[in-house]
Amino acid sequence: MGIVRVSGRGLASLIQAVCGKPLQARQATYLPFHDVDGSAIDQGLALYFPGPHSYTGEDVVELQAHGGTVVLQLLLARCLEAAGEPDQATGRPTLPALRLASAGEFTQRAYLNGKLDLAQAEAVSDLIDASTEAAARSATRSLSGGFSAQIHALDEQLMRLRMLVEATLDFPEEDIDFLQQADARG
Repeated sequence: MGIVRVSGRGLASLIQAVCGKPLQARQATYLPFHDVDGSAIDQGLALYFPGPHSYTGEDVVELQAHGGTVVLQLLLARCLEAAGEPDQATGRPTLPALRLASAGEFTQRAYLNGKLDLAQAEAVSDLIDASTEAAARSATRSLSGGFSAQIHALDEQLMRLRMLVEATLDFPEEDIDFLQQADARG
């Protein structure tokens, strides 16, 4: 099995051209993937994830084909071709910016769209490159936000400590030792 994913805005025309009909959000649909002449390239599952409720935060369509290099190349070529087909209303290409994604670009888009923080984005790379079960589990914990939560908790503690130090420095005439009262040493 192989998967072709497209992420961006305005995927309805591409979905119509390749799948032959609109797709229900977050529902797998078994159907033929159509070539430009209407013939079937393959049959498989199509899924549509409207943004912002997708991995990248953008609209995403996922086409799951039987696999094989030739079938996936045909399906990918059809997606790129469908993107260049003119819109019926405007006559302009429907998705002129559609292109092959670079390595890690979907995760980069997820980060840029606020779906992942930097630690989680790094965890995706770590998970892909994991060579042991322990490394994969560690990356999965980071991806789920465990590491980020620890960092945010430390950040909050440091901000509180900074506030106490500044209060002590800003109000030396007060008979209150803010650091001691807040048990900053603890």
